[in-house]
Amino acid sequence: MIRFCILFIFAFYLTDAQPNEFDKYGPFGSRIYTDLKQALEIETGVYKMDLSYKKLEPKLYSKIGKLKDLQALRLSGNEVNSYPPGFEGLHNLVYFSSYNNEFAEFPDLKKLGNLNYLEFFGSKIDSIPANIAYLNKLKTFKISSTNDTLKLPNTFKYLKNLKDVTIENCVLDSFPKEIFKIPNVNYLNLTNTNIFYLTKHFERFINLEVLVLDANHLRTLPFEIYKAKKLRLLSVKNNQLQKLPDTICQLENLTLLDVRGNNFSKEYLEELKALLPGCEIRY
Repeated sequence: MIRFCILFIFAFYLTDAQPNEFDKYGPFGSRIYTDLKQALEIETGVYKMDLSYKKLEPKLYSKIGKLKDLQALRLSGNEVNSYPPGFEGLHNLVYFSSYNNEFAEFPDLKKLGNLNYLEFFGSKIDSIPANIAYLNKLKTFKISSTNDTLKLPNTFKYLKNLKDVTIENCVLDSFPKEIFKIPNVNYLNLTNTNIFYLTKHFERFINLEVLVLDANHLRTLPFEIYKAKKLRLLSVKNNQLQKLPDTICQLENLTLLDVRGNNFSKEYLEELKALLPGCEIRY
């Protein structure tokens, strides 16, 4: 029964059936405003706002900065590409996500130090600013489908509370060594990011439980992967792997291994099953 529950949770990580993160933020039971005009008329006590698929009038959009109590804001398909005046003054903002809006840069993160969750999908962002280090409360960071190269800062390592990192469908301009220095990450998803190799410094991943490296150009995994002692799920789908390091058998907590879309022979798959008798292997 315990094994079933664990596998169910990991399956949850890898599907679109994840819980709505937006629902987790803001005061419990607070109203979700979907009409910007109405929210601005009230102004005080507007904690959550979901403007998904709303055509935003420029005059109204420019006044979002007046909603000083706002804690969670979701934008999606709004045809905006710039932040409204005073956006950086939303000091209570703990959640911000944007889907399919053509933002080309981040807001001024120095003044948004309460952010716990930050996500961009379908933007035109090509670099993450060094001042992301000011987000010392950030727990979840996601960026995907930028349709461009993506440059990472070397300040990621200062995000002590960052636990959940997803970078998908972006061409990383170089090996993301900055990502591998985040001290407390436990979920790392680098799918379709043009990665050819991995760092050997897996001893840094003392809390890593889920590692997703799908749709890259990996031919090998480092011998040192066994040092990520808490690793429970490893997905390397659609790479160019023929074998995994034998040290993978030392990952005593590994419960699910997904190797579909690689070049493993039937003989090697049988060997892998013998190396990991307590692990579900998907091939």
